[in-house]
Amino acid sequence: MAFVEPVTLQARNIRLLPLSLEHEEGLRAAASDGQLWKLRVTSVPEPHEVRAYIETALRTDNRFAFAVLDATTRQVLGSSSYHDILPPVKRVEIGYTWYAARCQRTHINSTCKLLLMTHAFETLGCNVVGWRTDNFNFASQQAIERLGAQKDGVIRGHAMRRDGTIRDTVMYSMRAGEWPEAKAQLLDQLDKPRN
Repeated sequence: MAFVEPVTLQARNIRLLPLSLEHEEGLRAAASDGQLWKLRVTSVPEPHEVRAYIETALRTDNRFAFAVLDATTRQVLGSSSYHDILPPVKRVEIGYTWYAARCQRTHINSTCKLLLMTHAFETLGCNVVGWRTDNFNFASQQAIERLGAQKDGVIRGHAMRRDGTIRDTVMYSMRAGEWPEAKAQLLDQLDKPRN
């Protein structure tokens, strides 16, 4: 039995489904919204690369990818994953997260993180949930910090960007004991009206 089993998660009109090739057309449309693949600090695929992106996600042993959908319209909004899954220490990371440009600065990312973190801590019994991001992806760093994650440090010269430059990676984590307060804060943020 795998540590992370296929599951559908839903709250606040957002549904996370196990990623499949059925989501290709919707992910292609989401990737096209805003041309986010042009940002050198993200891993958003170009529209013509979406099938390969899905296939890679599906065959990567320590990754479990989700399609993010609007629960009412069933429109694909983006994708997120558990990755670097370490069953012996009950640790997962949340990443490979991206959404159509129209979804940014909405409740969608916070809702997805609430779903993924709740499942990780409360169902899988994780001791730690982690995140990593490019040292120049300041928006991602701010979003991770708003979740209540702690900055663990920076791994210098850690990975290649799509443009061939070498990136430093900022690492974050949250321990199970920190989750109840972080969850309360996240729910409070989601319940506040957005400007």
